[in-house]
Amino acid sequence: MNGQADTLPAAEATLKAEKASFLKQPKAVWATALAAVFAFMGIGLVDPILPAIATNLDASPSQVSLLFTSYFLVTAVAMLITGFVSSRIGGKKTLLIGLAVIVVFSSLSGLSGSVGELVGFRAGWGLGNALFVATALAVIVGVASGGAGTAIILYEAALGLGISLGPLLGALLGGWQWRAPFFGTAALMAAAFVALMVLLPKTPLPERKVRLRDPLLALGHKGLRTTAVSGLFYNYGFFTILAFTPFILGMDAYGIGGVFFGWGVAVAVFSVFVAPVLQNRFGATKVLAGTLLVLMLTLVGLGLAAGHSVPAVVVLVVLSGALLGINNTIYTELAMGVSDSPRPVASSGYNFVRWMGGALAPFAAAQLGEHFGPQVAFFAGAVAMVVAIGVALAGRKYLAAHEPHVV
Repeated sequence: MNGQADTLPAAEATLKAEKASFLKQPKAVWATALAAVFAFMGIGLVDPILPAIATNLDASPSQVSLLFTSYFLVTAVAMLITGFVSSRIGGKKTLLIGLAVIVVFSSLSGLSGSVGELVGFRAGWGLGNALFVATALAVIVGVASGGAGTAIILYEAALGLGISLGPLLGALLGGWQWRAPFFGTAALMAAAFVALMVLLPKTPLPERKVRLRDPLLALGHKGLRTTAVSGLFYNYGFFTILAFTPFILGMDAYGIGGVFFGWGVAVAVFSVFVAPVLQNRFGATKVLAGTLLVLMLTLVGLGLAAGHSVPAVVVLVVLSGALLGINNTIYTELAMGVSDSPRPVASSGYNFVRWMGGALAPFAAAQLGEHFGPQVAFFAGAVAMVVAIGVALAGRKYLAAHEPHVV
């Protein structure tokens, strides 16, 4: 009883310290986090304009879904080189190069004359995204005050805010002209480039340069491999919802943007405020299994509602944002702390595997929807959640070292 009584005040003190340090960050952290918000806006930016792109470029849903597939496939593969690059030229230069690449390819996306060109330019955008996103997490962890846990929450807050604002920007600009969101993103990323150039100090080079094979070798750790493989199937469900649902809502850009703005707000709120509390109370593995189970049921519900009830689809999409927010934070914390690899290396290996789910899901869901009906696309996502749960539970002993003291 005394042990539990002693542990409870200690846990509360830790949470209070993290909350106190959350807002007291150097300017460099806020500049990097703001740039990360802009970068993550690119993920959901195209959501409200997917039907408009299909109409204007005479493309099918599965062809338009390749905008996600090319983006995330290149992002996944490029994750293997981000540590190699940043360990040689430094985090600041890597971030700036990533931002510059995004500016170029988001601008070219707005000039596309065919869906093939747009898919290709989104692939280039994915390269810039990989260089920026993987490095931003390492930079925030390295510069932030309050420890790695606070830094990861800041990063996930940026992710959630960017994912929520992306559809909103896409709707506001896309309702006017479908090309406008791409140029809007280019302008935002150019502003982020200037902010980081001015506010982020030169980041020191690591003592040891990262080799190209290091992220793959890091996946030899069973805990990191368990996290990554479970994350792959989780991301399949995540991007089934994000990339396929716009085609079944039957709404214009403003309607789709409003739905996914609500979804993104749920992602942000639950990743920052709810996930840490649940993890401290129940442990990462139990939280993952529980939220993945509810997410599986949500995907089944979406399958049953697809084509029958748009209000039910809207409610379930927003609910899924809460579950995705919790899981995003848990998966990221596991990936950054479960193995003995340096954080940038572990992050690269983990993201290489998990973004493959983001690359596969949009095209696979669209194909299933076109050939077998929209219900099947969501049911396939539900099956992916079952696999994600199975992988996490099968490898739970390898995740145990990362578990907090449960009271």
